[in-house]
Amino acid sequence: MRDKTHVLRRAFPVTVPVLAGYIFLGIAYGIAMRARGFGALWSYSISTFIYAGSLQFAMIEPLRSAFAPLTFAFLCLLIQARHLFYGLTMLEPYSRTGAVRPYLIFSLTDETYSIVCQGAPADILPERWYLTVSALDHAYWVLGTLLGALLGSLIPMDLLRGIDFSMTALFLVIVTEQTMDALTAWRSGKESLFDALFSPVLGGLTTLLSLLLFGKDSFLLIAMAAMIMGFSVKYAQERRGNSA
Repeated sequence: MRDKTHVLRRAFPVTVPVLAGYIFLGIAYGIAMRARGFGALWSYSISTFIYAGSLQFAMIEPLRSAFAPLTFAFLCLLIQARHLFYGLTMLEPYSRTGAVRPYLIFSLTDETYSIVCQGAPADILPERWYLTVSALDHAYWVLGTLLGALLGSLIPMDLLRGIDFSMTALFLVIVTEQTMDALTAWRSGKESLFDALFSPVLGGLTTLLSLLLFGKDSFLLIAMAAMIMGFSVKYAQERRGNSA
């Protein structure tokens, strides 16, 4: 019990930015479901057992329409395909997590990935760290959904304007923190400047170029594919260097 409390105390401050984003977006989702005639149980069940953020918003209208399995399957693939790219990088860390591995795979959202991909603190077992971070983020989303579903009618709509930007702001905070940590590692001599800035520079450039060349409707998958290629090349070069 003491170890679990220690892990929780360490993980909670790290996940506070996710808490801020998930609570507000979860409220928006709960309100949207309620406005279309779905009760709190529907919202709670979907957030608990599907837990897919943007896909949940996209599901609202199909839930009210005639069931079209092929169309819906394509919609799911289109929205969630990014998980195919960054999920690959967690295959090795998650391979040693035992019985909690299925839940970790299920709960690997964008925001959770941005935290767990940095690895666990040195004094905490990786599987406990991954599980605690994942469970906390999941709980934030479910809590926000319930608040929106139960109290949505009491929340003035003016408070919800611009709420969709909260996740963009969350990503900016996470990227900024990770870049600062990388620069700190460079200053302390643990990493070269190239290694410290490789990830943020690659992510920023591929995203910007993909957006300019392919437009906002198509840039995401292309940018993710380009990032995976960049990381793969760097990984291959590092392996050749280590074997030399």
